[in-house]
Amino acid sequence: MASAPSSTPSAHPSGRPRDAAGADGIHLPDTARDLVKILVAGPFGVGKTTLIDSVSEIRPLHTEEHLSEASATVDDLAGVRDKASTTVAIDFGRLSLPGGVVLYLFGTPGQERFRALWDDIAYGALGALVLVDSRRLDASFDVLGLVEDSGLPYAVAFNDFPDAPRNHGPEQLRRALDLEPGTPMVTCDARDTNSSIDALLALVDHLITRDPLEAR
Repeated sequence: MASAPSSTPSAHPSGRPRDAAGADGIHLPDTARDLVKILVAGPFGVGKTTLIDSVSEIRPLHTEEHLSEASATVDDLAGVRDKASTTVAIDFGRLSLPGGVVLYLFGTPGQERFRALWDDIAYGALGALVLVDSRRLDASFDVLGLVEDSGLPYAVAFNDFPDAPRNHGPEQLRRALDLEPGTPMVTCDARDTNSSIDALLALVDHLITRDPLEAR
């Protein structure tokens, strides 16, 4: 499966884009021109919080709570047994791209019990990056259905877990998720800044290509 194209800005030793933020690392840079709301969606435990952490030029906002015994009856921990916390509202981060484009990244909770938040979080979004775990493809069906029902264009990024199966080709995965031929499908490592930015760039390129005026 092809990875997203590499067009990342230079980075600090920490991995943050060097020319991304304003002089104080908080305010928007003077070159900011187009402000774009992007959703980072996916099932429980797929790596949404990790991806936003890896790319955000500002200190990310998280609404994390520890998993409790009570949540075990409603949160499916199959495949994510080591997970100790969960997003209960949103994750939020910001990434400035070359050309004055600034992405506001909104991570959405992956569990069915937070579905009522979807319309509010999705309002005003231009597109969505859907993270998928190839070890449990069926966990992504509900989220993909939500994104498609909302009419948002989207790209799919397979988070490359160390024990992810390697015996499925791109076309097999595309068929398994019932993706349209034009839907971008890439791999990424949500822990890695450049890899995560490349996945977001695949979505941005898709938004521009499908309708430049609308994306603008």
